[in-house]
Amino acid sequence: MDLAFVFLTLGGLFLAGLLADEVGRRTRLPRVTLLLACGIAVGEAGFGWLPEAAFDWYGFLSVSALTMVAFLLGGALTREALLAHGRVILWVSGAVVLVTLAIVTAGLAASGAALPLALVLGAIATATAPAATLDVIRQTGVKSGFTDTLEGIVAIDDAWGLIAFSVALTVALGLTGNGGEGAGPLVEAAREIVGAIVLGAAVGVPAAYLTGRLKPGEPMQMEALGIVFLTAGLAIWLDLSFLIAGMTAGAIIVNLARHHERSFHEIEHVQWPFMLLFFILAGSSLEIDQLAAVGGLGLAYIALRSLARVIGAGAGAILGGAPVRERPLYGLALLPQAGVAVGMALVAAEALPDYAATILTVTIASTIIFEIVGPFGTIWAIRRAEAGPPAAS
Repeated sequence: MDLAFVFLTLGGLFLAGLLADEVGRRTRLPRVTLLLACGIAVGEAGFGWLPEAAFDWYGFLSVSALTMVAFLLGGALTREALLAHGRVILWVSGAVVLVTLAIVTAGLAASGAALPLALVLGAIATATAPAATLDVIRQTGVKSGFTDTLEGIVAIDDAWGLIAFSVALTVALGLTGNGGEGAGPLVEAAREIVGAIVLGAAVGVPAAYLTGRLKPGEPMQMEALGIVFLTAGLAIWLDLSFLIAGMTAGAIIVNLARHHERSFHEIEHVQWPFMLLFFILAGSSLEIDQLAAVGGLGLAYIALRSLARVIGAGAGAILGGAPVRERPLYGLALLPQAGVAVGMALVAAEALPDYAATILTVTIASTIIFEIVGPFGTIWAIRRAEAGPPAAS
Protein backbone atom coordinates (compact mmCIF):
# COMPACT_ATOMS: atom_id res chain seq x y z
CA MET A 1 0.00 0.00 0.00
CA ASP A 2 1.30 3.48 -0.87
CA LEU A 3 2.41 5.45 2.20
CA ALA A 4 -0.18 8.14 1.55
CA PHE A 5 -2.95 5.53 1.53
CA VAL A 6 -1.67 4.13 4.84
CA PHE A 7 -2.10 7.51 6.50
CA LEU A 8 -5.38 8.23 4.74
CA THR A 9 -6.79 4.85 5.76
CA LEU A 10 -5.67 5.18 9.38
CA GLY A 11 -6.96 8.74 9.56
CA GLY A 12 -10.33 7.71 8.17
CA LEU A 13 -10.63 4.73 10.50
CA PHE A 14 -9.73 6.76 13.59
CA LEU A 15 -12.25 9.46 12.69
CA ALA A 16 -14.91 6.83 12.03
CA GLY A 17 -14.12 5.30 15.41
CA LEU A 18 -14.38 8.70 17.07
CA LEU A 19 -17.80 9.17 15.48
CA ALA A 20 -18.93 5.71 16.64
CA ASP A 21 -17.67 6.47 20.14
CA GLU A 22 -19.60 9.73 20.25
CA VAL A 23 -22.79 8.14 18.88
CA GLY A 24 -22.48 5.38 21.47
CA ARG A 25 -22.09 7.95 24.24
CA ARG A 26 -25.11 9.95 23.14
CA THR A 27 -27.44 7.05 22.32
CA ARG A 28 -26.12 4.42 24.76
CA LEU A 29 -25.75 1.98 21.88
CA PRO A 30 -22.82 -0.44 22.32
CA ARG A 31 -19.85 1.11 20.55
CA VAL A 32 -18.61 -2.40 19.73
CA THR A 33 -21.69 -2.91 17.58
CA LEU A 34 -21.29 0.54 16.03
CA LEU A 35 -17.64 -0.13 15.16
CA LEU A 36 -18.49 -3.52 13.65
CA ALA A 37 -21.27 -1.90 11.63
CA CYS A 38 -18.83 0.77 10.49
CA GLY A 39 -16.43 -1.97 9.39
CA ILE A 40 -19.18 -3.74 7.48
CA ALA A 41 -20.07 -0.47 5.73
CA VAL A 42 -16.51 0.27 4.56
CA GLY A 43 -15.63 -3.37 3.83
CA GLU A 44 -16.42 -5.64 0.88
CA ALA A 45 -19.93 -6.30 2.20
CA GLY A 46 -20.61 -2.54 2.03
CA PHE A 47 -19.05 0.20 -0.08
CA GLY A 48 -15.67 -1.50 -0.48
CA TRP A 49 -13.77 1.63 0.56
CA LEU A 50 -11.16 -0.19 2.65
CA PRO A 51 -7.96 -0.98 0.71
CA GLU A 52 -7.23 -4.68 0.43
CA ALA A 53 -3.80 -4.18 2.01
CA ALA A 54 -5.44 -2.91 5.20
CA PHE A 55 -6.46 -6.48 6.02
CA ASP A 56 -2.77 -7.31 6.38
CA TRP A 57 -2.85 -5.35 9.65
CA TYR A 58 -5.61 -7.47 11.14
CA GLY A 59 -3.40 -10.21 12.57
CA PHE A 60 -1.14 -7.77 14.41
CA LEU A 61 -4.00 -5.60 15.63
CA SER A 62 -6.16 -8.50 16.82
CA VAL A 63 -3.35 -10.13 18.81
CA SER A 64 -2.28 -6.77 20.28
CA ALA A 65 -5.80 -5.74 21.27
CA LEU A 66 -6.80 -9.13 22.65
CA THR A 67 -3.58 -9.50 24.66
CA MET A 68 -4.25 -6.10 26.23
CA VAL A 69 -7.79 -7.25 27.00
CA ALA A 70 -6.37 -10.41 28.59
CA PHE A 71 -4.05 -8.36 30.82
CA LEU A 72 -6.95 -6.15 31.93
CA LEU A 73 -9.16 -9.17 32.63
CA GLY A 74 -6.36 -10.82 34.59
CA GLY A 75 -5.94 -7.56 36.47
CA ALA A 76 -9.56 -7.87 37.57
CA LEU A 77 -8.71 -11.11 39.42
CA THR A 78 -7.35 -9.42 42.52
CA ARG A 79 -7.31 -11.12 45.92
CA GLU A 80 -10.12 -8.84 47.02
CA ALA A 81 -12.25 -9.63 43.96
CA LEU A 82 -11.67 -13.36 44.26
CA LEU A 83 -12.54 -13.34 47.96
CA ALA A 84 -15.68 -11.33 47.28
CA HIS A 85 -16.81 -12.93 44.01
CA GLY A 86 -14.60 -15.97 43.38
CA ARG A 87 -17.32 -18.49 44.17
CA VAL A 88 -19.77 -16.87 41.75
CA ILE A 89 -17.08 -16.56 39.06
CA LEU A 90 -16.22 -20.26 39.24
CA TRP A 91 -19.81 -21.49 39.41
CA VAL A 92 -21.14 -19.26 36.62
CA SER A 93 -18.18 -19.82 34.29
CA GLY A 94 -18.27 -23.58 34.80
CA ALA A 95 -22.05 -23.93 34.63
CA VAL A 96 -22.48 -21.80 31.52
CA VAL A 97 -19.94 -23.94 29.63
CA LEU A 98 -21.42 -27.28 30.70
CA VAL A 99 -25.06 -26.25 30.21
CA THR A 100 -24.34 -24.63 26.84
CA LEU A 101 -22.56 -27.77 25.65
CA ALA A 102 -25.42 -30.00 26.84
CA ILE A 103 -28.36 -27.93 25.59
CA VAL A 104 -26.94 -27.01 22.18
CA THR A 105 -25.75 -30.57 21.52
CA ALA A 106 -29.04 -32.15 22.59
CA GLY A 107 -31.15 -29.59 20.78
CA LEU A 108 -29.28 -29.86 17.49
CA ALA A 109 -29.27 -33.66 17.67
CA ALA A 110 -33.03 -33.63 18.31
CA SER A 111 -33.52 -31.36 15.30
CA GLY A 112 -31.89 -33.93 13.05
CA ALA A 113 -28.19 -33.01 13.06
CA ALA A 114 -25.69 -35.87 13.15
CA LEU A 115 -24.39 -36.41 16.68
CA PRO A 116 -20.72 -35.62 15.90
CA LEU A 117 -21.78 -32.35 14.23
CA ALA A 118 -24.13 -31.46 17.10
CA LEU A 119 -21.43 -32.21 19.66
CA VAL A 120 -18.81 -30.03 17.99
CA LEU A 121 -21.23 -27.12 17.48
CA GLY A 122 -22.29 -27.45 21.12
CA ALA A 123 -18.65 -27.11 22.17
CA ILE A 124 -18.07 -24.12 19.87
CA ALA A 125 -21.12 -22.45 21.43
CA THR A 126 -19.29 -22.29 24.78
CA ALA A 127 -16.87 -19.62 23.48
CA THR A 128 -17.42 -15.98 24.38
CA ALA A 129 -16.05 -12.59 23.28
CA PRO A 130 -13.89 -11.12 26.07
CA ALA A 131 -12.95 -8.02 24.05
CA ALA A 132 -16.55 -7.05 23.31
CA THR A 133 -17.68 -7.74 26.87
CA LEU A 134 -14.86 -5.76 28.45
CA ASP A 135 -15.42 -2.82 26.10
CA VAL A 136 -19.12 -2.67 26.98
CA ILE A 137 -18.19 -2.65 30.68
CA ARG A 138 -15.73 0.19 30.08
CA GLN A 139 -18.29 2.10 27.99
CA THR A 140 -20.93 2.01 30.71
CA GLY A 141 -18.47 3.32 33.30
CA VAL A 142 -20.14 1.07 35.87
CA LYS A 143 -17.93 -0.37 38.60
CA SER A 144 -19.91 -2.79 40.75
CA GLY A 145 -19.95 -6.30 42.11
CA PHE A 146 -21.77 -7.41 38.97
CA THR A 147 -19.19 -5.97 36.56
CA ASP A 148 -16.30 -7.24 38.71
CA THR A 149 -17.79 -10.72 38.61
CA LEU A 150 -18.52 -10.48 34.87
CA GLU A 151 -14.88 -9.55 34.17
CA GLY A 152 -13.75 -12.56 36.18
CA ILE A 153 -16.12 -14.87 34.31
CA VAL A 154 -15.01 -13.83 30.83
CA ALA A 155 -11.39 -14.05 31.99
CA ILE A 156 -11.58 -17.80 32.57
CA ASP A 157 -14.58 -19.24 30.75
CA ASP A 158 -12.76 -19.55 27.42
CA ALA A 159 -10.24 -21.80 29.18
CA TRP A 160 -13.12 -24.05 30.29
CA GLY A 161 -14.55 -23.80 26.77
CA LEU A 162 -11.26 -24.93 25.24
CA ILE A 163 -11.23 -27.98 27.49
CA ALA A 164 -14.87 -28.76 26.61
CA PHE A 165 -14.14 -28.33 22.90
CA SER A 166 -11.16 -30.69 23.08
CA VAL A 167 -13.20 -33.39 24.83
CA ALA A 168 -16.11 -32.96 22.40
CA LEU A 169 -13.84 -33.12 19.35
CA THR A 170 -12.18 -36.28 20.66
CA VAL A 171 -15.60 -37.93 21.14
CA ALA A 172 -16.80 -36.70 17.74
CA LEU A 173 -13.74 -38.19 16.05
CA GLY A 174 -14.45 -41.48 17.78
CA LEU A 175 -18.08 -41.42 16.62
CA THR A 176 -17.04 -40.87 13.02
CA GLY A 177 -14.39 -43.60 13.18
CA ASN A 178 -11.59 -41.09 12.72
CA GLY A 179 -10.30 -41.20 16.28
CA GLY A 180 -7.00 -42.81 15.45
CA GLU A 181 -5.07 -40.09 17.24
CA GLY A 182 -6.70 -41.08 20.51
CA ALA A 183 -6.61 -38.24 23.01
CA GLY A 184 -4.68 -35.97 20.64
CA PRO A 185 -6.98 -32.92 20.99
CA LEU A 186 -7.04 -33.35 24.77
CA VAL A 187 -3.26 -33.51 24.97
CA GLU A 188 -2.92 -30.47 22.71
CA ALA A 189 -5.45 -28.49 24.78
CA ALA A 190 -3.63 -29.41 28.00
CA ARG A 191 -0.32 -28.35 26.47
CA GLU A 192 -1.76 -25.05 25.26
CA ILE A 193 -3.46 -24.18 28.56
CA VAL A 194 -0.72 -25.33 30.94
CA GLY A 195 2.00 -23.89 28.71
CA ALA A 196 0.21 -20.53 28.54
CA ILE A 197 -0.15 -20.43 32.33
CA VAL A 198 3.56 -21.21 32.76
CA LEU A 199 4.46 -18.54 30.20
CA GLY A 200 2.19 -16.00 31.90
CA ALA A 201 3.87 -16.74 35.22
CA ALA A 202 7.34 -16.51 33.66
CA VAL A 203 6.50 -13.03 32.40
CA GLY A 204 4.30 -11.92 35.27
CA VAL A 205 6.51 -12.72 38.26
CA PRO A 206 9.55 -10.66 37.23
CA ALA A 207 7.30 -7.93 35.79
CA ALA A 208 5.51 -7.64 39.12
CA TYR A 209 8.73 -6.78 40.89
CA LEU A 210 10.57 -4.84 38.18
CA THR A 211 7.86 -2.56 36.76
CA GLY A 212 6.66 0.59 38.44
CA ARG A 213 10.11 1.43 39.81
CA LEU A 214 11.21 4.15 37.38
CA LYS A 215 7.89 5.92 37.85
CA PRO A 216 6.72 4.91 41.35
CA GLY A 217 3.13 3.79 41.57
CA GLU A 218 2.49 2.44 38.08
CA PRO A 219 4.36 0.97 35.08
CA MET A 220 5.37 3.44 32.39
CA GLN A 221 3.80 3.19 28.96
CA MET A 222 6.91 1.62 27.46
CA GLU A 223 6.98 -0.96 30.26
CA ALA A 224 3.32 -1.82 29.72
CA LEU A 225 3.64 -2.15 25.95
CA GLY A 226 6.86 -4.11 26.28
CA ILE A 227 5.23 -6.67 28.60
CA VAL A 228 2.15 -7.00 26.38
CA PHE A 229 4.09 -7.49 23.16
CA LEU A 230 6.64 -9.79 24.82
CA THR A 231 3.84 -12.02 26.13
CA ALA A 232 2.02 -12.08 22.80
CA GLY A 233 5.18 -12.80 20.83
CA LEU A 234 6.34 -15.63 23.08
CA ALA A 235 2.85 -17.18 23.08
CA ILE A 236 2.63 -17.15 19.29
CA TRP A 237 6.19 -18.43 18.94
CA LEU A 238 5.47 -21.32 21.32
CA ASP A 239 1.99 -21.94 19.81
CA LEU A 240 0.22 -21.19 23.10
CA SER A 241 -2.90 -19.20 23.95
CA PHE A 242 -1.90 -15.54 24.19
CA LEU A 243 -5.24 -14.86 25.89
CA ILE A 244 -4.54 -17.26 28.76
CA ALA A 245 -0.89 -16.18 28.96
CA GLY A 246 -1.87 -12.50 29.15
CA MET A 247 -4.60 -13.16 31.69
CA THR A 248 -2.21 -15.16 33.89
CA ALA A 249 0.48 -12.49 33.71
CA GLY A 250 -2.06 -9.78 34.52
CA ALA A 251 -3.43 -11.68 37.52
CA ILE A 252 0.07 -12.30 38.89
CA ILE A 253 1.19 -8.70 38.43
CA VAL A 254 -1.87 -7.19 40.09
CA ASN A 255 -1.55 -9.51 43.11
CA LEU A 256 2.22 -9.52 43.57
CA ALA A 257 3.10 -5.91 42.70
CA ARG A 258 2.05 -4.40 46.00
CA HIS A 259 4.04 -1.25 45.20
CA HIS A 260 1.74 -0.61 42.22
CA GLU A 261 -1.12 1.80 42.77
CA ARG A 262 -2.50 1.43 39.23
CA SER A 263 -0.97 -1.64 37.64
CA PHE A 264 -2.73 -1.39 34.27
CA HIS A 265 -3.46 2.32 33.90
CA GLU A 266 -1.10 2.68 30.95
CA ILE A 267 -2.58 -0.36 29.17
CA GLU A 268 -6.06 1.10 29.63
CA HIS A 269 -4.76 4.41 28.31
CA VAL A 270 -3.19 3.01 25.13
CA GLN A 271 -5.65 0.17 24.48
CA TRP A 272 -8.46 2.05 22.74
CA PRO A 273 -6.73 2.88 19.40
CA PHE A 274 -5.85 -0.82 19.01
CA MET A 275 -9.39 -1.88 19.95
CA LEU A 276 -10.94 0.65 17.58
CA LEU A 277 -8.97 -0.58 14.57
CA PHE A 278 -9.48 -4.21 15.61
CA PHE A 279 -13.27 -3.95 15.72
CA ILE A 280 -13.54 -1.99 12.46
CA LEU A 281 -11.31 -4.44 10.60
CA ALA A 282 -13.19 -7.35 12.20
CA GLY A 283 -16.44 -5.88 10.90
CA SER A 284 -14.99 -5.32 7.44
CA SER A 285 -13.91 -8.97 7.26
CA LEU A 286 -17.33 -10.36 8.20
CA GLU A 287 -18.95 -12.31 5.39
CA ILE A 288 -22.51 -11.07 5.62
CA ASP A 289 -23.62 -13.31 2.76
CA GLN A 290 -23.09 -16.24 5.15
CA LEU A 291 -26.26 -15.15 6.95
CA ALA A 292 -28.37 -16.16 3.95
CA ALA A 293 -26.91 -19.66 4.06
CA VAL A 294 -27.38 -20.28 7.78
CA GLY A 295 -30.64 -22.22 7.36
CA GLY A 296 -32.70 -23.96 10.01
CA LEU A 297 -29.68 -25.53 11.70
CA GLY A 298 -28.05 -22.13 12.17
CA LEU A 299 -31.22 -20.58 13.52
CA ALA A 300 -31.60 -23.49 15.94
CA TYR A 301 -27.99 -23.03 17.05
CA ILE A 302 -28.54 -19.32 17.73
CA ALA A 303 -31.75 -19.93 19.69
CA LEU A 304 -30.32 -22.85 21.67
CA ARG A 305 -27.09 -21.01 22.55
CA SER A 306 -29.04 -17.96 23.73
CA LEU A 307 -31.32 -20.12 25.88
CA ALA A 308 -28.41 -22.14 27.24
CA ARG A 309 -26.44 -19.04 28.28
CA VAL A 310 -29.37 -17.76 30.31
CA ILE A 311 -30.11 -21.13 31.94
CA GLY A 312 -26.49 -22.06 32.61
CA ALA A 313 -25.41 -18.70 33.95
CA GLY A 314 -28.57 -18.44 36.06
CA ALA A 315 -27.98 -21.88 37.56
CA GLY A 316 -24.33 -21.07 38.26
CA ALA A 317 -25.30 -17.77 39.87
CA ILE A 318 -27.75 -19.56 42.18
CA LEU A 319 -25.16 -22.18 43.16
CA GLY A 320 -22.54 -19.47 43.63
CA GLY A 321 -24.77 -17.40 45.88
CA ALA A 322 -25.00 -14.33 43.64
CA PRO A 323 -27.50 -11.61 44.62
CA VAL A 324 -31.00 -12.60 43.55
CA ARG A 325 -31.55 -9.64 41.22
CA GLU A 326 -28.31 -10.43 39.32
CA ARG A 327 -28.96 -14.13 38.70
CA PRO A 328 -31.00 -13.81 35.49
CA LEU A 329 -28.64 -11.16 34.08
CA TYR A 330 -25.37 -13.03 33.68
CA GLY A 331 -26.57 -15.10 30.73
CA LEU A 332 -27.64 -12.03 28.75
CA ALA A 333 -24.31 -10.38 29.53
CA LEU A 334 -22.44 -13.41 28.12
CA LEU A 335 -24.11 -13.57 24.70
CA PRO A 336 -21.30 -12.09 22.53
CA GLN A 337 -19.32 -14.65 20.55
CA ALA A 338 -16.24 -13.87 18.48
CA GLY A 339 -12.85 -15.03 17.30
CA VAL A 340 -12.35 -17.91 19.73
CA ALA A 341 -15.41 -19.63 18.29
CA VAL A 342 -14.16 -19.17 14.73
CA GLY A 343 -10.79 -20.60 15.75
CA MET A 344 -12.49 -23.65 17.21
CA ALA A 345 -14.54 -24.03 14.03
CA LEU A 346 -11.42 -23.99 11.86
CA VAL A 347 -9.85 -26.74 13.97
CA ALA A 348 -13.05 -28.81 13.90
CA ALA A 349 -13.48 -28.33 10.14
CA GLU A 350 -9.99 -29.67 9.53
CA ALA A 351 -10.57 -32.67 11.83
CA LEU A 352 -14.05 -33.45 10.47
CA PRO A 353 -13.96 -32.67 6.73
CA ASP A 354 -17.37 -34.24 6.10
CA TYR A 355 -18.97 -31.55 8.26
CA ALA A 356 -16.52 -28.74 7.51
CA ALA A 357 -18.83 -26.59 5.39
CA THR A 358 -21.69 -26.78 7.88
CA ILE A 359 -19.47 -26.09 10.89
CA LEU A 360 -17.88 -23.02 9.30
CA THR A 361 -21.13 -21.62 7.89
CA VAL A 362 -23.06 -21.94 11.16
CA THR A 363 -20.21 -20.59 13.27
CA ILE A 364 -19.38 -17.62 11.06
CA ALA A 365 -23.03 -16.64 10.56
CA SER A 366 -23.87 -16.95 14.26
CA THR A 367 -20.73 -15.03 15.20
CA ILE A 368 -21.87 -12.13 13.04
CA ILE A 369 -25.24 -12.09 14.79
CA PHE A 370 -23.93 -12.55 18.33
CA GLU A 371 -21.13 -10.04 17.89
CA ILE A 372 -23.53 -7.37 16.63
CA VAL A 373 -26.56 -8.14 18.83
CA GLY A 374 -24.82 -9.64 21.88
CA PRO A 375 -23.40 -6.34 23.25
CA PHE A 376 -26.96 -5.03 23.57
CA GLY A 377 -27.65 -7.85 26.03
CA THR A 378 -24.44 -7.07 27.91
CA ILE A 379 -25.11 -3.36 28.21
CA TRP A 380 -28.74 -3.94 29.25
CA ALA A 381 -27.71 -6.47 31.92
CA ILE A 382 -25.09 -4.13 33.39
CA ARG A 383 -27.51 -1.23 33.59
CA ARG A 384 -30.28 -3.42 35.00
CA ALA A 385 -27.94 -4.73 37.70
CA GLU A 386 -26.82 -1.19 38.48
CA ALA A 387 -30.42 0.03 38.73
CA GLY A 388 -31.25 -2.63 41.34
CA PRO A 389 -34.72 -3.75 42.35
CA PRO A 390 -37.60 -1.32 41.98
CA ALA A 391 -38.35 0.81 45.02
CA ALA A 392 -41.15 -0.42 47.24
CA SER A 393 -44.34 1.61 46.98
